[in-house]
Amino acid sequence: MNHFQSLKTLSYVNIRRILRIWIQTIIPPAITTALYFLIFGELIGKRIGEMPGYEGLTYLEFMVPGLIMLSVITNSYANVASAFFGSKFQKAIEEILISPMPNWAIMFGFIIGGITRGILVGIVVVLVSLLFTSFQINNIALTLFSILITSTLFSILGLINGIYAKTFDDISIIPTFVLTPLIYLGGIFYSIEILSAEWQLISQINPILYIVNFFRYAMLGTSEIDPLLGFTLICVFTVGFFMLAYYLLLKGIGVKE
Repeated sequence: MNHFQSLKTLSYVNIRRILRIWIQTIIPPAITTALYFLIFGELIGKRIGEMPGYEGLTYLEFMVPGLIMLSVITNSYANVASAFFGSKFQKAIEEILISPMPNWAIMFGFIIGGITRGILVGIVVVLVSLLFTSFQINNIALTLFSILITSTLFSILGLINGIYAKTFDDISIIPTFVLTPLIYLGGIFYSIEILSAEWQLISQINPILYIVNFFRYAMLGTSEIDPLLGFTLICVFTVGFFMLAYYLLLKGIGVKE
């Protein structure tokens, strides 16, 4: 069996799913981003003016990388978690597992769907951002790489969530009670330099902070945290969680019970 042909087919199914329900997958992030800019940018941002610690950078410009990462993270995660659990719920995953298709191809088939949605939503958020402020991308290659590897990481995490989920409610528990708080406390709307020493220490434990700042450095050329830490953290997490997801799929945990 041509494994790459099977990978192409599974990837196509997941990408087609995104495009078929584009009103649910692409439009909501655009509306949400516009609301963030209207509320935080236009109303609050004008009072803040230039961001403390970011010379020459307005609050609106500071928000742009964070909002892009917010959309990329949540959408790539949600896409794979719902797609994989949907396959389990419909018993389609059983047919995939008994086929000659290797586990790595099954994983990549779902992960590519998450990456695609993350990139598409990221592009939409950039276009919406241009309606409210102007910015110049510092390093296009590094910016694209950051979006790609971040969407890959959270697609893998979504896959793990989908593997363990037993009901539809289970795929919303982690995003609601873990992922969302970490994202909003990850330096999207504020600089940790304005926080007290205690809250700075708490923020520095949050891995999302390093991911957002790595992307902010790639996009705007400035960051309050060493971007190398963010790059290292993303790479280590991506490899580590990929191996974990592969192990779970290999052992049939959550899919053969």
